Amino acid sequence: MIKSFRHKGIQQFFETGSKAGIAAEHGAKLARQLMLLNAVKSPLEMDVAGWKLHQLKGELAEHWAVKVNGNWLLTFTIEGEDAILVDYQDYH
Repeated sequence: MIKSFRHKGIQQFFETGSKAGIAAEHGAKLARQLMLLNAVKSPLEMDVAGWKLHQLKGELAEHWAVKVNGNWLLTFTIEGEDAILVDYQDYH
């Protein structure tokens, strides 16, 4: 279950469906990713074809990411069985 967000736009999109804080063209894919993230108990359950699940490195070594589009990623970490620190970022 998603317990916390770092990005207010992605939180608003998840809670209300408002695309005001995200790129509108990412809405459909983000909706699928967030729905699955809200149900998983392990980051490996986010390993969907085309999403390119990977663990980040360095300071963010505890975080995982799935590709949204281009440089845009949905990042998160898992605490117990909950997703926390869910973020939506343009990662160069």
